[in-house]
Amino acid sequence: METTNRLDVFEPGDLTALVCLDVPEIQRIVVDQLTALGYKIHTGLFVDDALLKLRTHTYDVIIISEHFNAADVHSNPIIAETLVTSPEQRRRQFIAVLGSSFVTNDGAQAFDNSVDLVVALPDVMNLTPVLRRGIARCREFYAPWNETLRSAEAA
Repeated sequence: METTNRLDVFEPGDLTALVCLDVPEIQRIVVDQLTALGYKIHTGLFVDDALLKLRTHTYDVIIISEHFNAADVHSNPIIAETLVTSPEQRRRQFIAVLGSSFVTNDGAQAFDNSVDLVVALPDVMNLTPVLRRGIARCREFYAPWNETLRSAEAA
């Protein structure tokens, strides 16, 4: 695992990710896969640390454990913080939640938890293709909206 990517200051144009996972083995697996995809990564060590990072940087990808810091997924302060961000910022972020109570790619569970993707723990080893598909679907979904915004700003 390249720890330099985790500590580098982000530069404009970098793909960035915030990883908030309690289990070091799972965190390592996720960080390795995100690094292979070209992301520069910050890890949230505890809730206050993750919230500070969320308030100071717009991450492209945010991955959260459903029980990060012993929180329930519905009362998770990190997910709650993403819900109060500006709509413009939220559209640029892709939020995934990992947990044992999820079925990978279940849209209803993702919608219920106000995230873009849910991933079952057994599927963490195959996160790369799941994440790629999810991000591509999200970009495709927002493409007409973003194009309309660009056209309106140019006019």
